[in-house]
Amino acid sequence: MFKKLIIYRISESWQPDLLQLDQALAKQQFEACGATQEQSTGWVPPRGEEHGAMVESVGGHWILRLMSESKMLPASVLSRKLDEKVAHIEEAEGRKPGRKERQELKDDCKLELLPMAFTKQAGTWVWIDPAARLLVIDASTQGRADAVVSMLVEASPGFAVALIDTQNSPQGAMAAWLHSYDAPAGFSIDQECELKGTDEAKAVVRYGRHPLGIDEVREHIDQGKLPTKLALTWDDRVSFVLTEGLQLKKVELLGVVLEDKPDENGFDADVTIATGELSKLIPDLIDALGGEGHAELGQLPDRGSSTGPKAAPPDTAPGEQPF
Repeated sequence: MFKKLIIYRISESWQPDLLQLDQALAKQQFEACGATQEQSTGWVPPRGEEHGAMVESVGGHWILRLMSESKMLPASVLSRKLDEKVAHIEEAEGRKPGRKERQELKDDCKLELLPMAFTKQAGTWVWIDPAARLLVIDASTQGRADAVVSMLVEASPGFAVALIDTQNSPQGAMAAWLHSYDAPAGFSIDQECELKGTDEAKAVVRYGRHPLGIDEVREHIDQGKLPTKLALTWDDRVSFVLTEGLQLKKVELLGVVLEDKPDENGFDADVTIATGELSKLIPDLIDALGGEGHAELGQLPDRGSSTGPKAAPPDTAPGEQPF
């Protein structure tokens, strides 16, 4: 259910009220794009049942689903339609439309073409853990997560969040783990990482399906390249790729987890398994990064910057600079 995680801490001032949130999200219910509407965003019942609840509670974990729809209007099609209108004016009136008129013609063309455009839909899973005061969004970009947060803030009075912050920057910690090839307790290093230079060239080195406990990786780090991605496994149960921005990507539940799956299939079983594993992984990862920081709610923590906290490599030789 959750393949990409962006994680937030929810303000202590927010008072969770399942019924109130469900009613508020119903007012933001998804509606398909109208004939001349380019995009639409709203909430849908997470179970996929018509007229179902907008917030489902399974074992105390709240699951939501945001749906977006956009019209696919290729730029080449719009440009061709505009050229036809411009050519008609030149032929009929013997003049070339100016910049302002061309923009107006372009807008007219878009309105004419939108009713015929194909639509594309995309859903985003959202998990609220009221007890742990965590908001987890299954999004690959911060912009998508921001859209979810904005709608929740609008729907729920007092709702405020901040991206999870840690005492040690993920980038500095990943560099230390790779340099020593020693992951924190409960984690193991897998065979994928990306290193990026900090100089003007911004050189990038990627490893995929390759052992990382080699001198070559350590040399790249010693030369100033820092990890932006590192594949890890937690407790032999969940594999994922950690990014410099403390996002989790390529999240996958491993065989031992699926062996414990309840006999019944469906929504409740999927939620129970996913939240059960991730609600243990997340605090373990925060601990591995030195514990939680002190980012103000509503503010973005400073991650990966030269001024942020970084873990130094162990056994730094005299004269060497910690990365």
